[in-house]
Amino acid sequence: MSLPNAHREILKIALPAVVSNITVPLLGLIDVAIVGHLGAPAYIGAIAVGGMLFNIIYWIFGFLRMGTGGMTSQAYGRRDVREVTLLLIRSLGVALTIGLLLILLQYLITRLSFLFIEATPEVAELATQYFHICIWGAPAVLGLYAFSGWFIGMQNSRFPMWIAIIQNVVNIVVSFTLVYACGMKVAGVALGTLIAQYAGFFMAVWLCARYYKSLRRHIDTKAALLNRREMARFFQVNRDIFFRTLCLVAVTMFFTSTGAAQGEIVLAVNTLLMQMFTLYTYIMDGLAYAGEALSGKYIGAGNESALRRTVRLSFLWSGLLSMLFVLLYAVGGNAFLSLLTDDSAVLATAGEYFYWVLAIPVAGCAAFMWDGIYVGATATRSMLLAMFVASVAFFFIYYIFSPIWGNHALWLAFITYLSSRGIVLTILSPKLLHLNR
Repeated sequence: MSLPNAHREILKIALPAVVSNITVPLLGLIDVAIVGHLGAPAYIGAIAVGGMLFNIIYWIFGFLRMGTGGMTSQAYGRRDVREVTLLLIRSLGVALTIGLLLILLQYLITRLSFLFIEATPEVAELATQYFHICIWGAPAVLGLYAFSGWFIGMQNSRFPMWIAIIQNVVNIVVSFTLVYACGMKVAGVALGTLIAQYAGFFMAVWLCARYYKSLRRHIDTKAALLNRREMARFFQVNRDIFFRTLCLVAVTMFFTSTGAAQGEIVLAVNTLLMQMFTLYTYIMDGLAYAGEALSGKYIGAGNESALRRTVRLSFLWSGLLSMLFVLLYAVGGNAFLSLLTDDSAVLATAGEYFYWVLAIPVAGCAAFMWDGIYVGATATRSMLLAMFVASVAFFFIYYIFSPIWGNHALWLAFITYLSSRGIVLTILSPKLLHLNR
């Protein structure tokens, strides 16, 4: 029995996006796995610190993917081939410019970073070496953000999936060769990552040139980059996403640092339990990408009935998956934690907080799904408002209850943060779903 077309339309975008999301952290895991067998803990620490710096930097510039995806999907829905082309050029131009600026500022970034990061001299030296090699990949990474958003806006999540897979294959082969055949250690891992990043970027360029040949006649770099009105709109959309991301980073870093301040056991427990949240986000982000691409397309086409159907079916799938995650975590969550650690003290303490994990899919379902739909609608000001309200709620709840509940207050604040995002976006959604008003 085949699925109706509307469901297949969602899954056609969502499933490859889920695969892409799952492969993203593999680049970092591969690096850690390789240096983890070199015989010195400093190598692992260096990769961890260097990877953390890049995660923060690239996370902040994630607006390049989101903003590009939303605007492209709307232009695609309007069948505005010229604007689709100009959006790619515009996004790539901004991405490559930011990437080059990061390269120029690399020494300032490392100096400032190690004012806040406590590391042994050996780890700091190796992490700096790793950073100064991988930073040359910034144009490729940010350029891929632009391409990924553009491909998704074009209703094509297969290309980002294949790019992610190729990146991981290249990273494994090159890193192993440089480390074990050439004895390059941290430098070899960094070069493997760098080469994989450019392999992904040039693959995106090739796929675009190969499968979107018809767009070549619409290429107009001057119109893409020097049109003040369109550049202003591009930066307005991305500015809201940028500030939204800063709120998200603030909550995430506070959650980690506050857990660390409560001791090694609590830090370990929070880290392990957050892996289950991360796993959930990989799946939900795939659905959110589908919601983004399809809602943007139908908003661009002015098709309100199709937009409402997309929202309804997206929430149906997200609800079913969220309930499935609750069931899976309830039945197999403890076994999953046992795979991650065999420390009896950590596992025992994790049991005291495990019910918070069961609340994550329920609290986060609406937030993730609305995020995708709002990105497709380029309603980024509403997204910023929802994130700001949720962040305020997070800190308010924590500081009210932390004297009484300790780490439980931190988890209560996090669940409140997730649910608040969904509630605010739901309240604001009627305006989004009425295209003729």
